[in-house]
Amino acid sequence: MDYEFHWNVVINAWPQLLDGAFVTLHVSVLSMLVGIVIAVFLALGKMSEYKLFSYFSNTWIEIARNTPALFQIYMAYFGLGAFGIHLSPYFAVFTALVFINAGYLAETFRGGFQSIPKTQYSASKSLGMNQFQVYRYVILPQMFRKIHHPMTNQFVWSILMSSLGILVGMSELAGETQRLQSLSFRTLEFFIAAAIIYYIITKLVLFVANLVSKKLFKGDI
Repeated sequence: MDYEFHWNVVINAWPQLLDGAFVTLHVSVLSMLVGIVIAVFLALGKMSEYKLFSYFSNTWIEIARNTPALFQIYMAYFGLGAFGIHLSPYFAVFTALVFINAGYLAETFRGGFQSIPKTQYSASKSLGMNQFQVYRYVILPQMFRKIHHPMTNQFVWSILMSSLGILVGMSELAGETQRLQSLSFRTLEFFIAAAIIYYIITKLVLFVANLVSKKLFKGDI
């Protein structure tokens, strides 16, 4: 093998790679937070006795979980564009990730809700709590305690899947890496550097999630 590495090109472009990494984190965190909120309602909707809510939740979950992430991004960017709704690459990826995160997390949350004994609901009601207070102070804290590990895995998945934004021109880490290597023709060096950055990001996310879980769920980890 006579390939000669030129890492100085990557070092000089380090600020641009970090900018791309920031965009990756930004879209992943924001889509995860919005996805969590929607997923709670989808999980409750799927368990609802009202057929309209149940049907809507089931449809969202089935589409999100059984179609490729690339399809979701293309639909948000090109599909909506056919109806005159033109999203920027960032918001197209954000919309797709929210849709997918909500769909996957909804099933995880539903399992968390169903694992909580029904006596918790009746006991809370007997204390004079209304429906909102029961979920706010009793049910949701227990549910998140039970599912924080799969929720962290979903966050890591969201970070890695954001790299598909490269296909619609988004300047996240993968997109910035593609742009830089096309200018310098140092493909191997740039993609090795990007892979290392992705690895560091995911490991940091897992580390922070572990610290947060130990703080919030003492005695349950």
